[in-house]
Amino acid sequence: MEARRVGESLIVRLKGELDLNTAEAFKAFVREELAASRRVRHLILDLRAVPFIDSSGVGAILGRYREIKEERAGRLIAWGPRQPVRRVLALSGLVRVMDVVDTQQEALALLKEGNRNP
Repeated sequence: MEARRVGESLIVRLKGELDLNTAEAFKAFVREELAASRRVRHLILDLRAVPFIDSSGVGAILGRYREIKEERAGRLIAWGPRQPVRRVLALSGLVRVMDVVDTQQEALALLKEGNRNP
């Protein structure tokens, strides 16, 4: 996992599966990165290199959504997921609470525009 800040957003690039074996590490990584800056309001997940997400991964993402929404009044956006991952996000209902877009530029533009999923 890699992270960088762009304005009020934390962009986290994930590599590999997000499943029972990696969900706790993902949660801890994001928690640590968020703790490093109170200025960060939004979380953008770069899912281009994630081939698979299971229910543990879905739960880990949902938990980060709640943290961002409740503690920082921010938004969670995912970008670049492969079709199998996009399907899991849709079937799990995560697409109702977060936006899923194709590019990082689209993700950042959504935050500027303030539209789509609140």
